[in-house]
Parts: sequence; C-alpha cells; structure tokens
Amino acid sequence: MKKKKICCLISCLIISCFGIAVPQILYLGPSGNDTNPGTREKPLATLNGARDRMREYRKSNSADQPLQVIALEGEYFLFQPLSLSVTDGGTERNPLVFKAEEGKRVVFSGGTPIFGFEKINEKLWRAFIPQVAYYNSYFEQLYVNGRRAARAKSPNDGFFRVKGVTETVLEKGSGRSPDLAVQKIELDSTDTASFATFSDQDYQDALIIFYHNWDNTRKRITGFSKQASSVFIAGEGMKPWNPINNKSRYIVENFRSALDAAGEWYLDRSGYLYYIPLEGETIENSRFIAPVLEEFISIKGDEASGKKVENIRFENLIFEESVYHTPVNGNEPAQAAAQLNAVITMDNAKNIEFRNCEVSHTGIYGFWFRRACSNCVVDHCYLHDLGAGGVKIGETVIRENREEITNNITVNNNIIRDGGHIFPCAVGIIIFNASDNKLTHNEIADLRYSGISAGWVWGYSASPAKRNTIEFNHIHHLGWGELCDMGGVYTLGASEGTTVSNNVIHHVYSFDYGGWGLYTDEGSYGITEENNLVYACKNAGFHQHYGKENIIRNNIFALNIRSQLQATRIEEHRSLSFTNNIIYFGSGTLFSSNWHKFNLLTDNNIYWDIRTKDIKFGDLTFEGWKKSGKDIHSIIADPGFFNPSHFDFRFKNNSIARRIKFVPFDYSKAGVYGSDDWKKLAEFDPFLSAKFDDMVRKNENK
Repeated sequence: MKKKKICCLISCLIISCFGIAVPQILYLGPSGNDTNPGTREKPLATLNGARDRMREYRKSNSADQPLQVIALEGEYFLFQPLSLSVTDGGTERNPLVFKAEEGKRVVFSGGTPIFGFEKINEKLWRAFIPQVAYYNSYFEQLYVNGRRAARAKSPNDGFFRVKGVTETVLEKGSGRSPDLAVQKIELDSTDTASFATFSDQDYQDALIIFYHNWDNTRKRITGFSKQASSVFIAGEGMKPWNPINNKSRYIVENFRSALDAAGEWYLDRSGYLYYIPLEGETIENSRFIAPVLEEFISIKGDEASGKKVENIRFENLIFEESVYHTPVNGNEPAQAAAQLNAVITMDNAKNIEFRNCEVSHTGIYGFWFRRACSNCVVDHCYLHDLGAGGVKIGETVIRENREEITNNITVNNNIIRDGGHIFPCAVGIIIFNASDNKLTHNEIADLRYSGISAGWVWGYSASPAKRNTIEFNHIHHLGWGELCDMGGVYTLGASEGTTVSNNVIHHVYSFDYGGWGLYTDEGSYGITEENNLVYACKNAGFHQHYGKENIIRNNIFALNIRSQLQATRIEEHRSLSFTNNIIYFGSGTLFSSNWHKFNLLTDNNIYWDIRTKDIKFGDLTFEGWKKSGKDIHSIIADPGFFNPSHFDFRFKNNSIARRIKFVPFDYSKAGVYGSDDWKKLAEFDPFLSAKFDDMVRKNENK
C-alpha cells in the first residue's frame, strides 16, 4: 500500500517538474501543441491529445466533477479520428465532456486545404497536388467555398436510359444472387460517344451509377463495344428482386471529357486538379478543401466482455469534410445504403450525447449507434450536405444475446437535410434491428429516398424493432423523381408498440412507382399511425404493401397526386383498421391497386373530392361500397379546411369533423422547436421548393 502511494507521489512530482497540468479542464487551441500543459494560455492541439491527458489524470485522481475538454475558437484539421474506449468513459454525475468555448465557433475538419491554383483560361483553373501525383492520395469529393462541388459527369442534368441488360454468370454460388457475373448494358447509341474516347485512366476511375427502383449500383466500366452500343461491368450478380433493366437510368461520373459545366471538377492521376469556376468566383476569393479522413469519432466498448463506454458528451462542436473512397469493384446495390459506415460510430456504448453539434460535407452517413448501444442522444444537431443519410440505429443482423441489441436512442429536434449526394438511396434516420427508440421533432428534407425507416425484417418473422416512437417530425421534399418505392415514414416487419403520430409529411415524389407519405411495407405489424398530416405525395398518402393489425386513425390525407389510398397484397387476415380519417383530394383516384379488395376495417371517415360528389370507391358507388360492409358510418362532405389550396388544413369549424369523431390536432407542432434562429434555419429554401414543384409539374404533364 505504501509502495502505491509513493508511486502516485512520484508521478505527481514528475508532472509538476515538467509543468504539465492535468486538471479537470483542458483546453484545445488551433495553434496548440500536445506537449503543452493544456491551459487556456498553452492549449493542447488535438482531441486525441486531450484524451490521452485525461487518461493520465484518471490514473492518479478520482473525478469529483465533469472532466471537460474545451476547444477554443477556430478551425482544427484532424489527422486521425478521435478514438474512445472503455477507459475514457465518465460517470453519470461526472461525464467526460468535449465542448466548444462558450459562444464560439469551433470546427474540426477532416480535410486539407488546396493551394496554388492558376488560370488555364477564364473558364478553367488548375492546381498541382504532389500527394496525388507521387503518393496516390486520390480523392473523390471536393468542397469549394463551403459547398460540395460537382464531380465531372454526363449528362449534366437528368439521366441516360438503359435499353437492355444481359448477364453472364461466372460463379453461381449458393446465395439468391450469383457470386460473380458480367453484365452487358445496352445503351442508346446517341449516349455512347464518351465511351469511345475513354483513356486507361477513365476506365480506372470513371463510375457508371445506375438508378434502379430503390437502389443504386456504382461500378467501374470494364469494357465498351461501339458496334453493340454496350458497356460491360463485373462483380456480383444482379439481385433478382431488383435487377438493372430497361426501366433503369444511369449517369457516368469522373472522366476527363465530362468536365464541361461551371462548378464541376476533375482530378487527373498526374496530380492536376481542374475546376471550372462559378460566376463570381476568383482564385483569390475561393477556398478549396480536399477531404482526407473518412470518420471523425469512433467510440467502442469491449466487445468480448460487453463492457461499455459510458457517459461522454459532445456540445457545440462542428465536424465537417470527410472522404469516401469507392472500392475497386464499386458498390453493389443495398437498400438504404445499409452497409455504409458513418463519420461518428458507436459500439457497446451507453449514455453518449451529442448536443447542438453540426455534421456536414460527409462522404457517408452522419451517426451510427450500431452494436449494443443504449440511452444515447442526438439533440439539436444540424446534419447537412451528406454523402448518404443522417442517423443509423442498430445493426442489420439480429444478435442472439438481447443485451447486444441497440435500444433507447433518442434523436430529437435535429435538422437533417441535403443528403444522398453519393448514395441517393440513403435514409434521413433509419432504425434497423433496434427497439424503444424515439425519433421526435426532427426536420428531414431534401433527400432522394425515404425520410424515416424503421425495421429490418421482411415478412412476419420475429423482429426486435419494437416500441419505436416516430412523432412530431416534419418530413418533406423527398425523392425528386430519381428513385422508386420510398415513403416519408417507411416501416418493415413486426413492430408491435411502434407509433407514428403527429408528423407532417408532404412533397414525396418518386421516379416511377412509390412516393408515399406513410408506407407500411412487407410484414409491417402492430403499428399505430394517427394524427398525421400527409399531403402532396405522388402515388398515395398511405400505402400498405402487406401487413396486419395496423391501426390508421385520425389522420388527414390531402391533395395527393395520383391516388389517396393504396394497398397491394391481399391476405386472408385483417390487414389494418382505417377509421376517423379525412381524405381530401382533387386529382387522381380515391383508391389504387387493391385497397377496395383487401381485408380491412374502414369506418367513420370523411371523403371529399373537390371535383365531384360522385366519388368512386374502386368500381363501386358510395352506396355500393357501404352495402359491401365498408365505411358504414362514413360520409362524403367537405371537411371545411381553412385554405387547403395553400396547404392550410386548419378547420374553419369542425362540425363536419365531429360527425366522424375526428379529434383535431395541432400539426404546427411538428418539426424543430427552440429559438427563432433555430426554427429559421429549419425553413426550406424557397428556390428548392419551386424547383421541386417544377420537377413535379413537368413529370405529371408528360
């Protein structure tokens, strides 16, 4: 015992002699040094340096208050991710806190600045990057003046169309799709001019990116036949449930001759980076950042023992500019880009919080609470310009040990938008195999696929995705006519106790089929969806592929474009109950697919078509529909909305609504809350809104 005390005393004397402080507060500074004592006057330089100093502190001290790492104002370039393990955790009363100096802007960048641009001419600049030329430090994303620059592609707008696909299987394997195959992609001859001039580097670095139903496939081009107007790609065989076919579309990215539009860039293996400036940009006023790091933070407990990293908090920090490197063989299709990592990842973690942080300019997802995480929080954070989606919860596998299944993650009052730049099939927030999570008051917008997804079991097999709460979210401007399927809120599998309520969902528009507001997909089971406002979605406000014992009540489905209510698979059991809802429309049909044929309880609803009182219920009149046992107490009546043409669905008076026992709800509560500045930041860009409307108008007029 005496020996231990002597060692501690010697340790303290050594620290004192070298002037290295180990207080409960350490400071970081942009010009700091990890050999400094960590005071405000002599700060440390890196997050990992602060982590190491805190580890030293714990060897000789017991924390009697939170251990704090305070970053002083400025920009920090990360050379490696912050890595935290079990030894770094705090206690519930005394957590480890990483935060910005009060009221100051602190940015941690995973990139490096690029200098030395010169004019080739007024419309083309270039810079030589030795790391690319001599050390193979090739990169695939570039950020210019705080925005993601467009990598050279063709076409510049829209897509090319696939004419046909022939697959040659080389190795069948034992799975549902072949282990190895070559696909011959037949193209329109007018779209193949670029391939005829491909250099060896183009074949090495160019990507052909396919959009097929709900997936993207990203591949290198292994060959081109001018005679057959075809390109060849290789890798895994196509998925039989979603192959590339003559309904698919594609773009070709990253070849020299595609550099032809303002804002585009191209990186040559010789080390030269080429850029076409936007109007108003000069070399002097432009800042170029090439991302280097893929992830910012990795928090991992002990997988073998199950011991968790606990009680760590991040406050008021900004993380931006991360890289994604496409594998040599490209990316096979995967729903929701499920296999993709995140810039902030946790495994075996508990009580980890991110509050008032910002994550942007990423190559991949933002957060992933992956394996055995619990009681973690993302609150009041701003996630934008994302290579994929925002937040992932749980794993795609189901662990036998229930203690390893992630649960009780709260994602509240966040802004998640402008995603899917590299993986358009990614989701705003996705719950895989995880339970008891709360997704509330989030602003989710400007994505190419679904807003929120919950569940990862197809059909009626056992699923751990129970009792998830999806409430008071504002989800809108999804799809942009690029992919199919998709929903504002999308669910899968047995989900007993899950609630989807008080959300506002609108402007969801797919390429072909899909584009639904609420979408209970394969085997969705035991879900209650109520008090939601859903409008201006493409194919229906609500769609159930197949499921059972779902309750859809007290919702407003209004002004959806092609139909209002849709169902697909007919099953013997009762698929859902649909009661006390208001359906208001002025285009398309009331029902589509098999809504009028499948087994459901539907009653006490209001139906109103502003074009006619003679609403068709499938192939029946309203009276015929009632005689079939459906909607016996429902009515056809104008519900009396205040100004529905401007999406104001308040009631002038609710006397009609009371007839079906509809309970009015305040849909203005959906979305973020807090300061005026925070709510203003969440407002959608009017330019993007008009652009979306124009896209819908053009597609609907075809």
